[in-house]
Amino acid sequence: MPKRKNSQKYYRIIEAATRIFAEKGFFQAKVSDIAREAGVADGTIYIYFENKDDILISLFEEQIKVVLDNMIRDVSGEKGPIEKLRRFALTHLELIEKNKSMAEIIHVELRQSSKFVKEYKNENFARYLDILADIVREGQEQGVFRRDVIPGVAKRAIFGALDEMSRFWVLSSKREYDIKTAAEQISSYFIEGMSEKSAEGGALKTGS
Repeated sequence: MPKRKNSQKYYRIIEAATRIFAEKGFFQAKVSDIAREAGVADGTIYIYFENKDDILISLFEEQIKVVLDNMIRDVSGEKGPIEKLRRFALTHLELIEKNKSMAEIIHVELRQSSKFVKEYKNENFARYLDILADIVREGQEQGVFRRDVIPGVAKRAIFGALDEMSRFWVLSSKREYDIKTAAEQISSYFIEGMSEKSAEGGALKTGS
């Protein structure tokens, strides 16, 4: 099995693959295309990666590290669970907007990889979802969110809504609303649905 090395060539190959996959699509792209774009010999690719699927998954791993770090930083800067949930939604959609090529690869190409769909498990992605679960638990501890909400279900439901909006933006050429509007709408649905005040028929408070 090839060794993953923290080297300039490794990252050059990752960057080249991002451009090639975005331009040609995963199935049409060849390892030789990536090697040429990275300025290395075809055989050099196999020092770092097993095959094209491995390159795609490694590309995702590198990206999710950046996304996770950004999300932890942004969410930790907010004071209460409601503000944190709103910040999570906005940051998630902003990251998609800022890196469209990567977003297209993740939403279209990655999900066509049988190895990714069937075999891949990523700890950083699990940590990303757990940020949402922790926000829900914090809200429950503070009496902001209902106790009957299951954090494990809520985190997947919230991510699923954001993920679908991201996928729509990647595939659509027209948008009827901006990122802030979409993030506010999606987060509000879940905040209101999980809110203790909403369940009691009272007004929703936005503070902690």
